[in-house]
Parts: sequence; structure tokens; C-alpha cells
Amino acid sequence: MTEKGSNPRTHPAFDFIKESQNRGIFWFELGILFYMQHQMKLSSVPYNKIASRAKLIESRLYDEKRQQIALGDEIEFSENENPTNKVTTRVRGLLRYGSFKDLFADHAPALFGEESREFLLNQIKQFYSDEEEQKYGVLGIRLERID
Repeated sequence: MTEKGSNPRTHPAFDFIKESQNRGIFWFELGILFYMQHQMKLSSVPYNKIASRAKLIESRLYDEKRQQIALGDEIEFSENENPTNKVTTRVRGLLRYGSFKDLFADHAPALFGEESREFLLNQIKQFYSDEEEQKYGVLGIRLERID
């Protein structure tokens, strides 16, 4: 741990940061907190719901890419139809489940930006197969918009 106000780039831990260009650094009086910055794409409707703070949980497979996400990380969402539209969020919770059905059953549909669990299940099945869901499990990513 170094003193408050010292330059984190001179700290021995900075060698670790230089090895991963996706890593960021927060400098606190108590030490260093590392975080990753991830990029994800969304179609217009869910993108706009996250941008307007109407959607607080993003649901994805718990595949290799999502296994890299940790509390405090940032996720930059871009809109598929207009990739220059971007919104940055911070991960405030990670909700691991075996199935989307169980994930949606435990949380109000409004947190996912929708009105019904049935709609959520039908919508997610357009993106992920039952086989993928069984292989990886699922993840609900609790978000907080930070920009």
C-alpha cells in the first residue's frame, strides 16, 4: 500500500496493470481496486431501456466471456443499429442461475425492463438455445449507469 496522493504508476502493482490493457485502476486511500471494462452489444429496445435506466438487470449466458465479469467492472453497451451510441454501466451484482426461468422467477420483470416473465423467457429463447443454457448456466448482471 502506498501513501495517499502517490502516483499509482510507480507502484509495483502497476506492472500487472500494464499487462492487461482492458484493466482500469481506482486509487483509494486504502489501496488499489482493479476493474475490467467489457463491451457488449444490444438491439435498440434493450439498449434504450438501459440508457434510460428502465432496465437494471441484463441477462446473458454464463459463457467464457461473462465468466470474466466481476463486481465493480464496467460494461460499455453499444447499440447494434447505431454502434456510435454507447452507454457505460458499473456491475453492482452478479446473479448466477442454472436457467433463465429460475433467474426471472426470483426477480421482478420490471428489473429486466419488461412486464412479464413469459415475455422475458420467449425473448431470451430467440438468442440462446436450451443446450447452451444447460452447458453454461445463466447470469443476471445488475447494472448502474455511470455516464
